[in-house]
Amino acid sequence: MSSHGIASAPIRVVLSGGIGSGKSTVAELLEHRGWKVIPGDRLGHEVLEPDGEAFEAVARTWPEVVRDGRIDRGALATIVFSDPAQLERLEAITHPAIARRIAAAVGEAGDRPVAVEIPIIAGGLVDPSWTRVVVDAPREVRFARAVARGGDPGDVERRMASQPDRETWLRWANEVIDNTGDLAALEEEVDRLVERITTTPS
Repeated sequence: MSSHGIASAPIRVVLSGGIGSGKSTVAELLEHRGWKVIPGDRLGHEVLEPDGEAFEAVARTWPEVVRDGRIDRGALATIVFSDPAQLERLEAITHPAIARRIAAAVGEAGDRPVAVEIPIIAGGLVDPSWTRVVVDAPREVRFARAVARGGDPGDVERRMASQPDRETWLRWANEVIDNTGDLAALEEEVDRLVERITTTPS
């Protein structure tokens, strides 16, 4: 409640950044601070399950990625991350379903602060009025992290090439978290972000 007796709007953030930036670690840190974190990647996987909203359309569009009645996400990734037009087709199928699932999860959060973690510039997945937070690190740092956690170097390169470049992420952001350093430095960055967002009038 503000000093004028008017309830403040609940805090809503979209948390993004390129592969290897550390956005999942930031999401965990926010969760430890009482935020509700909605993992857009997981919702993207769910809509591709046999009972998911996007399964039939994806199976019709790329029948070669259907193995034993399921979408082989690795095979699908190989196709779409090598061809921007194919990625656009996939997003046109999956994003409406993911957006509905995000909206439902946000509705369940009530007044808790919410961060939706997504690996792309959000587009129509969330309300455009939300605070856009980008986790940032140099490309070479992100590449090394992604490979160190088990990513195939060629696959990491393809995924990086399919994502916006660093300058585009930074132009899009309202807030930037620098994740060039270690975990302790990142925790300080997250604490500063939370302080800025929670003390800024809505």
